[in-house]
Amino acid sequence: MIKIRLAQLGLALAAIGFTAVSPVLGLSTAYAAEALRPEIGKPLQAAQQMMKSGRAREALAELRKLDGVSGKTPNENYLIERVRASAASSAGDYETAARSFETLIASGKLSAGESENFSEGLVGIYMRARDFGKANAAINKQLAKGSNPRLRAYLIQNYVSMGNVKEATRLLNADIGAAKTPQEDQLKMLANLQNLSGDKVGYVSTIEKLAANYPQPSYWADLLNRVTQKPGFASRLSIDVLRLKLAHNLLKKPNDYMELAQLVLRDGAGGEAVKVIERGYKSGALGVGPDAARHQRLKDLADKTLAEANKNQAVTEAALVKSGDNDGLLNLGYGLVQAGQADKGLKMMETAVKARLKNPEDAKLRLGEAYAAAGKKQQAIATLKTVGGADGTAELARYWIMAINHPMA
Repeated sequence: MIKIRLAQLGLALAAIGFTAVSPVLGLSTAYAAEALRPEIGKPLQAAQQMMKSGRAREALAELRKLDGVSGKTPNENYLIERVRASAASSAGDYETAARSFETLIASGKLSAGESENFSEGLVGIYMRARDFGKANAAINKQLAKGSNPRLRAYLIQNYVSMGNVKEATRLLNADIGAAKTPQEDQLKMLANLQNLSGDKVGYVSTIEKLAANYPQPSYWADLLNRVTQKPGFASRLSIDVLRLKLAHNLLKKPNDYMELAQLVLRDGAGGEAVKVIERGYKSGALGVGPDAARHQRLKDLADKTLAEANKNQAVTEAALVKSGDNDGLLNLGYGLVQAGQADKGLKMMETAVKARLKNPEDAKLRLGEAYAAAGKKQQAIATLKTVGGADGTAELARYWIMAINHPMA
């Protein structure tokens, strides 16, 4: 009789496209040492040596010699299949590997931990072999025993591979809905699925969750670009989109800074224009290149506009009050907030918002922005929550709340 101790043969599941914990294909303690007949032991030893030198296919051929040996005991069959499972997996013979894994799992000789690992390994083999029906059945069998986020993720991945985007989306939505805070990878996968299926509304909703929970420039850029493409988006709100981009450091080109500065100057917010241009100079976007002189002229204009607004503030306010120009008072109040006169400016805006205005929802949006600029977070959020409208105002108000609650580092 040959006394044989099988070495621990680790199955590199990464090689078969599976990233679960790798089951060890050596022997559990109870079967680590086994007295075997020479006709069993010698081929097993030879197969082991071939495996060690990377000759997995030769090891499989050696193990096939054992198939004709009669009278094998359950333990002998068990030991043979453990080595065969490892050799077949390494050789990429997934059909043989799957049969060996199935035999080992059904043998009753695996410990509870091994059984779980081998069951996950079997899923990986099915997936690599693109036998998604069997993979899903194996996954669901495991999930019936208890929650396993990793296997749940593989189940969703399998449905995607099968082209069943609808079912994958349903499962993913259920997982996200059950979580207190959805995982970033889950949200990104859901966004990809929604993009594949053409679910634009669902896609934007998912990107909102990504921007809120994992604020990154790429998510915000996608979100803000899409809101401007929404049917019915009002072009007058472009200024608010640019303000949000500035808040998230998404203005990169000189023309981006120039456009925002010109728009706020148009509305009389000289103080805000000065801040925007200063940011542009500090970032290196302005003050350089062939248009440096143009940048300087805009800077001079912003400084001049701010100085004149401060000088003529009382006269301008009186004229607006006399003419009943509440929209003008709203803009003047916003300009005062940006120029450092927050209390006076906010009071003026609060009064104007209650009066008759051309675009009431825009007014509440701007008041919310002004509160945020003044550092009054709670008032800003409370005001922005009241903003409605179907032309982009409601979305922008929601994005401002997200920006306030989850600023980017």
